[in-house]
Amino acid sequence: MSADGVDLAELTYEQARDELVQVVQRLESGGVPLDESLALWERGEQLAAVCQQRLDGAKAKVDAARATTPPS
Repeated sequence: MSADGVDLAELTYEQARDELVQVVQRLESGGVPLDESLALWERGEQLAAVCQQRLDGAKAKVDAARATTPPS
């Protein structure tokens, strides 16, 4: 569950991607204490996994649609 109370499974691809961008920017900016950096890294890993799951799901839908569409 995220800091704002939203479960990772409920995030859309766009929401997860946007939060991941923020995490990366904070890590790249430096000046973040080690403990917070580690927490941000872990959150980034979770968000990247959500993004990959959403992309894999979209690809599966496209592949399924292509499989049921007769060739032209």
